[in-house]
Amino acid sequence: MDMTESAPDTRQLDPHNWVKHYADYLYLYTITRIKDEEQARDLVQETFLSALEGMERFAGKSSERTWLTAILKNKIIDTYRKRSSGLKIVDVNEPESTAPDFFEADNGHWKKEYAPVSFSMGSEEGLYNKEFNQILQKCMQKLPALWMAVFTMKHLDDATTNNICDELKITASNFWVIIHRAKLNLRACLQKNWI
Repeated sequence: MDMTESAPDTRQLDPHNWVKHYADYLYLYTITRIKDEEQARDLVQETFLSALEGMERFAGKSSERTWLTAILKNKIIDTYRKRSSGLKIVDVNEPESTAPDFFEADNGHWKKEYAPVSFSMGSEEGLYNKEFNQILQKCMQKLPALWMAVFTMKHLDDATTNNICDELKITASNFWVIIHRAKLNLRACLQKNWI
C-alpha cells in the first residue's frame, strides 16, 4: 500500500442518498413528537434543506443520521416554541379551579375515587402494547401544546429540566407544575380509555 494514500474521509456526506437512507427514520422520529403527519413531513424536508445549506459545518464527529437527527430535534423544538408562544404561562400560585382535588387534605394520600389503578398487561402484553401506545398518543394529543411539548421533551427525548426551560422559555416552577398536570391528565385519560 502506498503510504501517501490517505484514509477515506469519514466526514464525507452523501446528500443524494439521504432520502433513501434516513427519510423513514426521521419521519417516525418526528411523528411520535409532533402528531401531525403533514407537519412531520415538512419538518423532515426542512431538515434535509438545512443540512444541505450547512454541509460545511458537518465536522464528521458523528454519523450522518445522528447529525440529521440533531438538526431535526432543533426544528421540533422550534415547533414546540411556536405552538406554545402566546399561551398563558402557568402561575404556580393560581388555584386549579378546573381540576378536581385528587388528594386528601389531611394526609396527602390519593382520594379513593382518584387512586391509581394497576393496569398490568399480563401474558397478552404483545397484543395490548400497540393498542396501549395508540391510546397514549391520543391522550397526549389532548394535552395543551405547551404541556405536550414539555412532556415529550422530558419523557421521549430525555432532555434535562434546564434545557427544557431554556428552550421553551419557562421557569423551573412552571416546568414542574406543567409536568405534574400533564401526568395527571394522561393518567386520567389512560384510566378512562384503557382500563
